[in-house]
Amino acid sequence: MTQQTAPQTTIHAAFVGHVAAALDALEAAGTIPAGLNRANVAVEPPRDPSHGDLATNAAMVLAKPAGMNPRALAEALVGELKKVPAVTAAEIAGPGFINLRLSAGAWLGELRAIAALGDAYGRSSMGAGTTVNVEYVSANPTGPMHMGHCRGAVVGDALAALLEAAGHKVIREYYVNDAGAQVDVLARSAHVRYREALGEAVGEIPEGLYPGDYLVPIGQELAKEFGDKYAKAPESEWLVLFRTRAVAAMLVMIKADLALLGIHHDLFSSEAELQAAGKPDEAEKWLRAHDLVYDGHLEAPKGKTPDDWEPVELPLFRSTKFGDDQDRPIKKSDGSWTYFGADLAYHFQKAESADALVDIWGADHAGTMKRIKAAVAAMTAGSGKEKPFEVKLVQMVQLMKGGQPFKMSKRAGNFVTLADVVEMVGKDVVRFTMLTRKPDAQMDFDFDKVVEASKDNPVFYVQYAHARIRSTLRKGAAEGFAPSADHLDLLGEEELALIKLGAQFPRLVEAAAQAREPHRVAFFLYDLAAAFHGYWNVGNDRPEKRFIVAQDGNLTGARLYLASQIGQLVRNGLALLGVEAVEEM
Repeated sequence: MTQQTAPQTTIHAAFVGHVAAALDALEAAGTIPAGLNRANVAVEPPRDPSHGDLATNAAMVLAKPAGMNPRALAEALVGELKKVPAVTAAEIAGPGFINLRLSAGAWLGELRAIAALGDAYGRSSMGAGTTVNVEYVSANPTGPMHMGHCRGAVVGDALAALLEAAGHKVIREYYVNDAGAQVDVLARSAHVRYREALGEAVGEIPEGLYPGDYLVPIGQELAKEFGDKYAKAPESEWLVLFRTRAVAAMLVMIKADLALLGIHHDLFSSEAELQAAGKPDEAEKWLRAHDLVYDGHLEAPKGKTPDDWEPVELPLFRSTKFGDDQDRPIKKSDGSWTYFGADLAYHFQKAESADALVDIWGADHAGTMKRIKAAVAAMTAGSGKEKPFEVKLVQMVQLMKGGQPFKMSKRAGNFVTLADVVEMVGKDVVRFTMLTRKPDAQMDFDFDKVVEASKDNPVFYVQYAHARIRSTLRKGAAEGFAPSADHLDLLGEEELALIKLGAQFPRLVEAAAQAREPHRVAFFLYDLAAAFHGYWNVGNDRPEKRFIVAQDGNLTGARLYLASQIGQLVRNGLALLGVEAVEEM
């Protein structure tokens, strides 16, 4: 998708402007006071299409600060909005909502706007160039990517694309946890494979190490480079070296796995480098200076008695000040950083180069969300400007095949790799499927169903809509017909309903970006595909409703033009999800 920003000419943008102009007129007339906060004024389709084409809550939101009755303000607004040429009716509903009906010409103009903007339709300048750091995947560098990482990877990548479409600059970041005990285990596991490559019979991989065959090539490379130099050497001589080499090899593997899904990060930040640079120490110093860290003792764990619990003085972050149930240590008793302590410093570093932060975490990390959000809020506010920070939790995916669950275990070495799944069903199927449910909802990934050619398979249903459109355009061309905007007035209510649904796309992109919810795009595409297939099926029963009506070239040209723009919308939506639109199926 091109990176240009669409001019503000869509119906959604135009009517946001019309409502703003109406409010400006009321201000100028002294009907409402100047300077009212309009941030919560919305323009969107009403929930019930029978109520109209667009609705605004402006009177409801502004009545109280304006010191007016909502209905009285609504009546004044209606008077202004009726002056807009595209408005055929403006009605007040309930206590003050305003429903608008637009002319057919306004919707046909939107169809032309889709054609004119092409792949820029749906893009906006809402983000005003502000920078959002999106950190996602961040799997431990101890093995290849497996399907436990896949959902968060796709959600994060789609969110990054969505934020860019809404006018933000985006930093795609991966945090490499290369300073914990798990990478020491990786180094020891690589040492076993190194000895094996030298000809030693190592037998079963010792309990607690990574047994996966993916470490065999690393062992072979180490043997080729160092010979038997470290075969009998004490661990202190090779641990750091083997850890560094193994982590580097794992990152090459991880990047290759992610590339299979079309995922590429801008930045890989190392936890080990963060600690070596003294960033956690800087964060602790800052927190102490602002009385957010103190030396204290943790309460004894539940069930422990004074005889089996020895309290240790630790630096504690005042997370209770921000709603946590207890203050949290940033260091362990041996002086090393807790995960929370290192993570806190990492987020402080990220905030230096971004206006807002978004983390995509597995649901198993939900327990630490409150404290890290509290710490980031405290540090960014204390440093002069609080940076919005959100954590989006992603539930695990249950893999199914033949009615049976696929098991995975990273330590056991029998996990289902991301590469295996992409090879089996394809990148596009994997990506789209991961966005067909809200990320915090449980998901089954059924290998049989995701390739099923049915309405119950959203991937197929949306792709089939696009393929159907392309096939129709090819058939039309073969019969001498081309899309034409010359006679769009021949389109009727059923066709206008398709346009009205499609015209929600720009508003949907902005709303999904604000909510940090890329799955909304997948939901929209399914609804659009359903509407298109529904219209197509009408043509099966009523030949005069088909896209190609051989005896009426003007009507055929108009309907092919409509089909072409619906196809454009499908492509634009799929591009945000990182999915290719197929030409035929």
